[in-house]
Amino acid sequence: MSKKHANIPIFIPHLGCPNDCVFCNQRTISGHGDFKIEDVRREIEEALATISADTSTEIAFFGGSFTGIERSLMVSLLKLAQEYVDAGRVESIRLSTRPDYINDEILAILSRFAVKTVELGLQSLDDRVLSASKRGHDSACAITACRAVKAAGFELIGQMMIGLPLSDAENEIMTARMICEAGADGARVYPTVVFNDTELADMSRRGIYKPLGLEDAVERTKNVLDVFDRAGVPCIRVGLCASENLADASKAIAGANHSAIGELAMSRLYFERICEELDKRQIHGGGVTLYVSRGSTSKAVGQKKQNKVKICEKYGLKWLKVLEKNQVLGYNIIIEHSVDFDS
Repeated sequence: MSKKHANIPIFIPHLGCPNDCVFCNQRTISGHGDFKIEDVRREIEEALATISADTSTEIAFFGGSFTGIERSLMVSLLKLAQEYVDAGRVESIRLSTRPDYINDEILAILSRFAVKTVELGLQSLDDRVLSASKRGHDSACAITACRAVKAAGFELIGQMMIGLPLSDAENEIMTARMICEAGADGARVYPTVVFNDTELADMSRRGIYKPLGLEDAVERTKNVLDVFDRAGVPCIRVGLCASENLADASKAIAGANHSAIGELAMSRLYFERICEELDKRQIHGGGVTLYVSRGSTSKAVGQKKQNKVKICEKYGLKWLKVLEKNQVLGYNIIIEHSVDFDS
């Protein structure tokens, strides 16, 4: 059995990033308005005290554009993290940054330390969307950065957003495909949430931008999850996490701000995959046993067992069992059909 994994997140709020994307209020999102390097060691020690020894642990610099901060500060933080790697207390270092803050010099610096993973905030690979979101770079810059990260020997995580200005289901699917083609080892998907004190909030109030409703956000997130899964690129996160003030209504004012949006999108993808397989095998009536990947039972069954109920009704099934199997990966499923009506 593989070891458990844990990140020790160190948030670097908006340091080093002069850009003002329409959706970004990084001080709000990270919840860390003031950053003090002297607090970093304390945060790491406090986190390590809660993590068991059999866990694969890494220090992760999140929340800002890590490679864009003042160079001496970046190196100081890397040296601090490296102390914990050298002492055997953590295994590696992870960081997130912008694609326009990746170059040969930066990658050479990162290579001196135990940096394993670089997460790039790509958001979209459609130039119209990037321009409307005021990202400050184009898709060519993003693809070049992806390839440079991979060529330097780092794992690449591509972060993308759903529901940005001028974005639609088609260019989001295109973005997911391009992330896969760029060699990503994993992905994160963030349905757009409108935060206070952002240009996007003002655009929403003036009717220039229409935030995604939950239904559209779930459907469009499901679309890109399907792309990533078929390409063998795991999606390690959907939606903001609790440390990003997800539930604070005073900060998140619109958009798909739902604590279970990832589960909803994953369940919808399972529903489609199951129906696709049942249709292919022309199954109707009797009973069905579904085998899914480890930890995926609740996603396959659906919230409040909605998937299970709808599938039984659609295919006239008397019963439907969902079991987990080590050999099943991603959203793949194995189906066993029985004409025996007894479960």
